[in-house]
Amino acid sequence: MELTPERLVAQLGQGPLRPVYLIAGPETLRVLEAADAVRIRAREQGYAEREVFEPEGRDIDWNALEATLRAPSLFAARRVVEIRLPTTRPGKDGAKVISEFCEAPPDDILLLVTGGEWSRQHGGKWSEAIGRVGQIAVAWGVKPHEMPDWIERRLRSRGVSADRDAVQRLADRVEGNLLAAAQEIDKLVLLAEGTTLDSARMDDLVADAARFDVFRLVDAALSGQTAQAVRMLAGLRAEGEAVPALMGMVVMELQRAAALARVQARGGNLNAEFRAQRVWDSKQAVYTRALQRHPAPRWDQFLAAAGRIDRIAKGRAPGDAWQALERLLVAVAEPRAASLLA
Repeated sequence: MELTPERLVAQLGQGPLRPVYLIAGPETLRVLEAADAVRIRAREQGYAEREVFEPEGRDIDWNALEATLRAPSLFAARRVVEIRLPTTRPGKDGAKVISEFCEAPPDDILLLVTGGEWSRQHGGKWSEAIGRVGQIAVAWGVKPHEMPDWIERRLRSRGVSADRDAVQRLADRVEGNLLAAAQEIDKLVLLAEGTTLDSARMDDLVADAARFDVFRLVDAALSGQTAQAVRMLAGLRAEGEAVPALMGMVVMELQRAAALARVQARGGNLNAEFRAQRVWDSKQAVYTRALQRHPAPRWDQFLAAAGRIDRIAKGRAPGDAWQALERLLVAVAEPRAASLLA
């Protein structure tokens, strides 16, 4: 049975963890937060080691993953093994590895599979195997008419009170982008000062057009505004932002663009995909211009580069994360700069 990410999180504290979890869907924030909840609960239950497998180039090294799943833990009694699938398609080899793990999951391994897309076509025997011994949570997108209620619940959960007009102002500003809304709410926790926010106060706190934010940073790159993207990134760095805090939205927007590019490349209905990806009318022109600048394979290259930047920022790969992120944004904005990612 498929759960919502929120329902999955609520069930984590009700007993021992399952041996495997699949959390996938187009709403990146909900996937990330549910996966974080599984990791936290796993640490509480003694899963002290963690290994992550994600695509290097075109695919995951499934042979290495299979060997890891069969090997005993070296430094701890229990460990978490993560599989990150941007398209939530493990392929034949990956499906075999996952299915075989589910047939007889060992007591000392928790398998966590996350993905950025989901539909009936994504599932198969491998996901059915997960469902038999574990749990599956699908993070569907929050519809436009649901956004104010989502924002209000999140504000309330963080101790912030706002009237309905103020909530609607924030919903209008983020245009359906949950990650942007979550970032604004985190700032409001610090700025609200215990008062109930009305629309005027909400405008003062979140609608400053001069403020550099990651929401507009990614828009600038997608719109081909190279200089503006570079300037905004420098502004975020000067304000003390950290690269890992920026990468969630960068990856989410690149995943969305890659999905649109694949539909366009095969001659599919782009308008239908805009609706499926919850791209609001006001932002469709931004994506259309971006898709005109780059062929579909290049968006996969951008996603791979974003993965490398995330590893650099977390100390798992050598390099300068800020410089690498700047090069990625410039490459997205200007096709002639794609060689910067080589």
